[in-house]
Amino acid sequence: MKVAYIFTTTRAHKILSNMIIPQMEEGRHGVDVVGMFFFEDNTFLLQKGNDVGERLRKLSEKNGMLLMACDLCAIERKIHNNLVDGAKIGCFPDLYGALAGNPPDQVITL
Repeated sequence: MKVAYIFTTTRAHKILSNMIIPQMEEGRHGVDVVGMFFFEDNTFLLQKGNDVGERLRKLSEKNGMLLMACDLCAIERKIHNNLVDGAKIGCFPDLYGALAGNPPDQVITL
């Protein structure tokens, strides 16, 4: 099964760093993650130098997973030019287009 995550919760850092990322790094997450989309302050997780973002970058390079920050959110936080390598910014139409070639079976909002 293929999934995409949308991160809106204020606890995204904890969920990613303590659950999802370790499971993915160890190959025991149980699904193929094809994309992650970050809103509001969660966009800071994709900023260069952030441990979560750097770990996600490595996973993305390994499996082709999409990393995308909400464009308006990243611009408001003045980090749109400082995201980890490979991360994109965009809005829902951009997300749909980016996932069209490898669509998820489920989208999970956390």
